Amino acid sequence: MKQLIALFFVFAVAACKHGTTNTLSPEQEQTLLKTGDSIAVSVQALLQQNVAKAMQAGGPVYAVAFCNEKAAFLTDSMSTLHGTFIQRLSDKNRNPANEIKDTADHTAWKKLSTKQEAFVQTDAHGKRYFYKPITISMPACLKCHGGRADIQDSTRKVILGKYPYDKAVDYQMGDLRGMWKIGVGS
Repeated sequence: MKQLIALFFVFAVAACKHGTTNTLSPEQEQTLLKTGDSIAVSVQALLQQNVAKAMQAGGPVYAVAFCNEKAAFLTDSMSTLHGTFIQRLSDKNRNPANEIKDTADHTAWKKLSTKQEAFVQTDAHGKRYFYKPITISMPACLKCHGGRADIQDSTRKVILGKYPYDKAVDYQMGDLRGMWKIGVGS
């Protein structure tokens, strides 16, 4: 009798776990990928447009100051507009708020590092996040994120003044610079 009860318990637990899994159908996954990508593209475009304007207005020195003061605000405003969580993360962050800290994000980073392709991941609480790589895609990016030969001394001085623990340098064209993390449902 005890074995029967134990066996029933094992099946009951397995059934409960099966009922609470967060697997997605291929259609659901495609919908979340499209939603996340649409948001990432709109936020990326807004940031790039504003950084380009800052570069035209005052070069890399001015763009660094702009990013320091406005990039988080622009991302937050897009988060409000889209009604979801939006974050940029990197293993070589410039802004300490963009550092990869939790296990799920480390797992996502490893996945993006090996296969630079967007995906949806469900966290331990059942919340779904869209992750997408951010790459160095324009030569202008290297003026603030490149190597020693790419970044002018005046720009480097402003970067270190605003971000004393900066790690966001020594990139080349096409390098993985960071990742988007966007809430896409539960």
